[in-house]
Parts: sequence; C-alpha cells; structure tokens
Amino acid sequence: MKHIHGFFDKLEDKIRGFLSHYPLLYAFIGGVGIVSFWRGVWETSDHLGIPSAMSLIWGFIIMASVGILVTEFLGNRIIISGLSGKKKLEEKTLEEILEEEMFLSNLKSKVDKMEKMLEDIHKRG
Repeated sequence: MKHIHGFFDKLEDKIRGFLSHYPLLYAFIGGVGIVSFWRGVWETSDHLGIPSAMSLIWGFIIMASVGILVTEFLGNRIIISGLSGKKKLEEKTLEEILEEEMFLSNLKSKVDKMEKMLEDIHKRG
C-alpha cells in the first residue's frame, strides 16, 4: 500500500509541476474533474433514490462535520481577513496591494528555496 501511495504521490507532483506552467489547461482539466466527480455523486444519489431535500440536509451535515462548509463557500482569505480586521481587497489602495504582492512573492521564493533544499536532502538520503 505504501508503494502505491508513493507512486501516485510522485505522479501527482509531476502532473501539477507540468500543468502549473499552463494555467488555462490546468483550470480546464481541474474543472472537468470537478464536474465529472459531482455528476457521479448526483447520478449515484438519483440511482439510490435519495430525495433532493435529503441530499441537501446530508450534504450540509457532512460539510459542517468535516469543517469545510464555511471555507468552501466563503474562502479562507475572507475568514482570515475578517478575524484579523484587515481590509477587503476592493478597499485596499494600489500601494497596499503591491506591497502585499511583494511580500507574498518574497515568501514564495523562500518556500521554493526550502523545498529545493528538502528535495536535495531527500535525494541524498
């Protein structure tokens, strides 16, 4: 089982690495995957004869119990900005947006360096 997980983990990394260079293709493939998954869920519910109202209640309970109800519909960024008292994106000035973008860019480059160092360590070990 560990070998199967490792294989698919490496495959996922390669595919994400490739598709990250082609964001429109990445979005299209991701969209097809999401729609196909939910179509299967929908048709399975129909096949099992689950009424729509029951699906709504069951879906609400599942999402609430695993903690994705609020983040899925509002997004983490909205919640975090509300909790920390930060401005919404449309309330920020261009200078604030550019400053945040620079900070995130620097942070990303640091994370990329750390990731490369970990890969090098992993290859040696």
